[in-house]
Parts: sequence; structure tokens; C-alpha cells
Amino acid sequence: HPPTLTTQAAATMKEDLQTRLYGSLVASAVAEAVTVPVDTVKVRLQVQKSGHGTPRQYAGMLDCLLQTGRTEGVRGVFKGLAPALLRQCSYTPLAMALFQPLRALLCPDGQDPGYLVRLAAGGTAGGVAIAVMNPTEVLKTQLQSSRAARPLRMADVARTVWRQDGLGGFWAGVRPNVARTFLVNAAELGTYDQAKHWLRDLGWVREGSLLQHTGASGLAGLVSALTSTPADVVKTRLMNQSGHVHEYTGALNCLGIILRTEGPQALYKGFAPILVRKLIWCSVFFVTYEQVCLRIAPPTPSDE
Repeated sequence: HPPTLTTQAAATMKEDLQTRLYGSLVASAVAEAVTVPVDTVKVRLQVQKSGHGTPRQYAGMLDCLLQTGRTEGVRGVFKGLAPALLRQCSYTPLAMALFQPLRALLCPDGQDPGYLVRLAAGGTAGGVAIAVMNPTEVLKTQLQSSRAARPLRMADVARTVWRQDGLGGFWAGVRPNVARTFLVNAAELGTYDQAKHWLRDLGWVREGSLLQHTGASGLAGLVSALTSTPADVVKTRLMNQSGHVHEYTGALNCLGIILRTEGPQALYKGFAPILVRKLIWCSVFFVTYEQVCLRIAPPTPSDE
């Protein structure tokens, strides 16, 4: 018997899901490997205290990168690569797999979803995915912020966190992390998805072109950096204390202490490396993702 429309639709959905999973897996691994040094700099700038006479160890992004390279070598610059890859290669495919179904759920009438729907779908997909994968973020943050003479291993950090805080220690900072990731994915997935349409409708780019993908990903990276940095600072501080003496009791307490002792500008610590990383990461990720998906499932004449 010929397959029914329902069976054909189910097969198409499964194929599309597999394509998005494979594409995002490859793209996230490439983008993360390229940008880990910038992420290490960002973490170190965010965990350093300032204000009230406390001297800063790093004067800025470039100074932090040079100091780290000079004192710890290339391995120091790439600290946290293993958990970073583990995080991105598990969390990003899950977020990408959830994005389109959520977008369809929020816009059930079949009309073209607007920017707000795309933002909500992207944010929700990212928030759910990172809530599951928070332990990898804790491991990555502590490895990157460590200045120990002997390089730490993921197993060392995991044992310390487990011994000090138990299972809950691996979900340290989960609330600001979900908040941050909601903002990041709303900005990245939502803005990228919308910007592709904007650029095409304005007649500036051709549908499916490299220029369309790079232009949309650049806009996504900029919006993401602007909206997510304060939550990222709070998240980093909370994760960095897991397994150690706790200076902060929670996200709001951390936010209050930072504002009171370091001023509001401290919430944008590490903004320069965040912006640089976001622009590079989004460009590499989305362009690679689109190209891998195109290779796996080339468009049919009816799609073009």
C-alpha cells in the first residue's frame, strides 16, 4: 500500500529532526573549539573582584589573554575545552531540535511567525536544554577560572563539587543560567531566524546565500551579547563558588552584592570578549549549520 499522508508527514518530520540534530552537533563543535580562548578570558574577567581598593589582576580582554598565555601557555588559554564541547554538543542540538516545534506550537494557524514568537520559541528551547545540561557548565566554569599550577581535570572538579555540595552542586547557578540562556537563545535563534527574512525581504541578499547567513548571524550575536551579559556575570560567580566557601546565597543575593560593592558597571564585566565571542560563534555556528544541513538534505525543486 502507498504510504498515507500522515506516514509521509511523520517520515519528513523525523528526517528534518535528524538533519537539524546532525547539523547543530557539527556546527556547535566547530564554533566552540574556535571560541574557547575568548570564553576563558570572559570567565576570568567576570570572577575577578574590583572596587573598594581591590586591585584588578587584568586590565582588560587583551591583557587577560596575554597574561594567561604567558603564565599558563596554550593549555591555559584552552582550559575547559572538554566540558565546553560536552556542553555545546549536547545542549545546542537539543535547543535546535526544540526550536521549530515550539515556534509552530506558538503560531498554530500556519501564518508566518513574528519576531516575538521567534524570540519566545528560541528562549524556551534554550532554557529547557540548559536546565538539563547545567552540570557541564559548572565543570567548564571552574576549569576555566582555575589558576592552579597543576592542570585540573574534569574528574577532579566533579569530585570536589560532589564532596562539598552533593548532587545539587552540579546545578549551582541554574536559575541565572536558565535566565541567561533564555535571553541568549531568544536573541540568537529568534533574531537569526527573523533577520534572515528581514534581509531577504529588503532585497539585500538572496535566499540561502552565504551573505544572508553571515549577516543574520552577526545581528544575532550583537543582540545576544547586549541582552545576556548581566545574567552571565551572576551565573559565572555562582558557578565558580560551587565546591568552595559560598560568598553568595543565590542569584538575587549575588546581584545585590555586585551592585553594592562593585557598581552597576560590574554587570558588564567581560562584555568585550562576550561580544567578540558571540560575533565569531554565531557566524561560525549558523553558517556551518546551514551548510551541513544543505549537504545532508539538499533542497528539492519544490523547496526552492
